[in-house]
Amino acid sequence: MSPIALLSVSDKTGLIPLAQALINDFDFNLLSSGGTAKLIENANLPVTRVSDYTGFSEILGGRVKTLHPKIHGGILARRNDPSHLDDLDRQKITAIDLVVVNLYPFQKTISKENVSWEEAIENIDIGGPAMIRAAAKNHQDVLVVTNPNQYLDLVDAYKSNQVTSEFRKSYAQKAFEHTAVYDLTISNWFSNEIPSKKASWIQALPLKQELRYGENPHQKASWYGEPQKGWSGASQIQGKELSTNNLLDLDAALSTLREFGYENSINNDSYQKAAVVIKHTNPCGVAIGNAPDSALKRALDADRVSAFGGIIAINCTVDEATAKELENIFIECVVAPFFDNNAKEILSKKKNLRLLELKAEAIQKADKNNIRSILGGLLIQDLDEPNADKKEWKNVTKLIPSERETNDLSFAWKVVKHIHSNAIAVASNGQSLGIGAGQMNRIGSAKLALDAAGNKSNGAVLASDGFFPFDDTVRLAADYGISSIIQPGGSIRDQDSIDACNELGIKMVLTGKRHFLH
Repeated sequence: MSPIALLSVSDKTGLIPLAQALINDFDFNLLSSGGTAKLIENANLPVTRVSDYTGFSEILGGRVKTLHPKIHGGILARRNDPSHLDDLDRQKITAIDLVVVNLYPFQKTISKENVSWEEAIENIDIGGPAMIRAAAKNHQDVLVVTNPNQYLDLVDAYKSNQVTSEFRKSYAQKAFEHTAVYDLTISNWFSNEIPSKKASWIQALPLKQELRYGENPHQKASWYGEPQKGWSGASQIQGKELSTNNLLDLDAALSTLREFGYENSINNDSYQKAAVVIKHTNPCGVAIGNAPDSALKRALDADRVSAFGGIIAINCTVDEATAKELENIFIECVVAPFFDNNAKEILSKKKNLRLLELKAEAIQKADKNNIRSILGGLLIQDLDEPNADKKEWKNVTKLIPSERETNDLSFAWKVVKHIHSNAIAVASNGQSLGIGAGQMNRIGSAKLALDAAGNKSNGAVLASDGFFPFDDTVRLAADYGISSIIQPGGSIRDQDSIDACNELGIKMVLTGKRHFLH
């Protein structure tokens, strides 16, 4: 007796070649419904419609097609259980050996602009998940396939007689993963549509690729990401495979860069051409400029020693002049919205340099949660999104910052929120001059930043991600000629720092908001 394959797919990629192979090479009889059956019939291939097999027509506009005992009995029957086989015989049910099913495109539907509640609901598959789960449960007897990218391996396995128990288990695992992702997508959509509800879990993400290793060679690592969203939507146009550390640094670079806007983004009101150099997830050079090449040059000039082997992000098109700035420096990755042909030609000589194009659309589609793991769990918080709102800023000293100083304070404040705490940034004229990151006390970070800036600190501004518990940072800043300071405030000893500023002729602005980055 010929084996039976049940085919019911929304994604019809590769369906006809698969159907032809099943019929011609492996003597399968095909059972199908709806659009899948129609496509097979149009290819002049023999297929039995589910409604003809069950004797029960599709009803409710196609909502009920495969939910029938003759379908689920054929899938769930255990071939080594005589009572199951007797049930099949009495009910005239044929055992089904292969189930090829993928689901209504719910994610694609809800990704459409202004999709209605009704349209989304109608794209929740019911019969498909039931068949997948049934086949995956009975995987010893029924092989289940849920993705067109499995078809070639499936055919090869049949040809080589390698449909082993392990093969069946691996496909069953993928099937349960497929339905789990589907259900979580629906659950999270409902949570988003009902503002008072909180999703009980994050959205499940498909595996994008296995990475060579994690932060260190002895650590395994995998990259999960939803297609076309965030970094999964980036196109790598040249260079070596991305590593775990590359991705961490790229994400840190993008977070900093977005403070200055992004080419072709929806909110371009504050768009400034900017470049960021990242080393070990901390910015070591940040600058704005009239053109991308000037922004890049200024960012590199901020700390060329630290820039060696770093990551660069630019928020506008990389042109020939910008590419030439990269010719004689070793950089791991460069990401930008676009590289023009001249830039690609110049940078193609650096074969190992990774170039990524990341469009504004991919950034805008990405989830706005910040997710970090702890032992046995996750911490989920809102992203510390770019925000140039100065309404809460307060001038607290006798001297008030000038317009130039206010602009520098705004720039430094955007930079300091992306430096690991305790964080200090020294800046002037839209360019970082010194960065102090990750020290156990704030004065230590201040010393690092001011020493890096050196003589350039004279007349520059200083930003701190957290308040000053003592006036020691103010007095150190005065020694280097800092003209203005911006910090959140909130210490019980704020007045000590304010008094020190008044004594030393420094202006101080309190923002009322801190930006710790652990």
